[in-house]
Amino acid sequence: MRLSRWGLSAYETDADVAEEAKALSSIVSLVEPGEDAEIVVVHSKIRFGRAELARAPSCQLVITTTSGTDHLNLTGLAAANVTVCRLPLVRRDAVVETSLMMMLWGLRAAGPLQAASRQGRWARGDLPELNMRLLGGSRVGLLGLGVIGSRMAEVLSALGVEVLGCDPRGVPDGVTEAPLESLLHCDVLSVHCDLNPSSAGIVGVDALCQANPGLVLVNTARGAVVDVQAAVSALSGGQLGAVCLDVFPREPFDGLGATEHVPGLMMLPHAAGFHGGLSAAISEGLFDAVSRWCAHQQVPHRVQDRFGGLMPTKNRWTLD
Repeated sequence: MRLSRWGLSAYETDADVAEEAKALSSIVSLVEPGEDAEIVVVHSKIRFGRAELARAPSCQLVITTTSGTDHLNLTGLAAANVTVCRLPLVRRDAVVETSLMMMLWGLRAAGPLQAASRQGRWARGDLPELNMRLLGGSRVGLLGLGVIGSRMAEVLSALGVEVLGCDPRGVPDGVTEAPLESLLHCDVLSVHCDLNPSSAGIVGVDALCQANPGLVLVNTARGAVVDVQAAVSALSGGQLGAVCLDVFPREPFDGLGATEHVPGLMMLPHAAGFHGGLSAAISEGLFDAVSRWCAHQQVPHRVQDRFGGLMPTKNRWTLD
């Protein structure tokens, strides 16, 4: 059985790849990136579909090291009887912690206070006007309750938060099921859904017009789910309390510097999922998936299982 890894993430090093290769070489033969192999490993910046299958006609299994799958042509891969699986657990806790940090940053008005401090102004007298809220006792809406969203709900519930959720597959115990319109009336809306034609732009102008004044919007999922321009405009116009974005429709995002004057805006460079143990976690996840595949066992986090069928439909957005 041959395995080919197509490309590296921006933060992966040669040492990371060497350790991964050392583990995998005990169960499969490793071939050069882009070569034909029964198993192909990709990350979020590598598109893989029918055209790529022409370069890897022996491919039977595609493993994405990410949680999302919008970079894969799932329809084409399914038609070719190629199994697809993902590694959502390797970044889950890092994304949850980053999302939690963003929520607190927005609710505690850290952006405006920091902006005042940078201007040399002691803004203690502004506190009553900043709508500073506690996370405990607040209402947080989660758009998407897959692997990451469900863990987010567990953490928030433990902190005394009332959690509302919107997910076409239903919500876990302890979460109140609600439509997106209701989530927009919470203190925080945190996005954890996948990107596909039905979720693209779902948090756009029309949705944001219904938002509760002071809503803290957090997106650590996929950039195109949120209309960034509409969100920044709503923040600048006083409709939102804070906007915290880790992902963008185009990356690297070329609008970072243009919004420096917006104090309630946080922008990170798609960093939420990174942590010091990420490379080791990816290596372990790949070893587990490949070992199971070679032993003719079902691989974990199969995309087909995730959708309850082969593919999502355009009328049903899918989740992390």
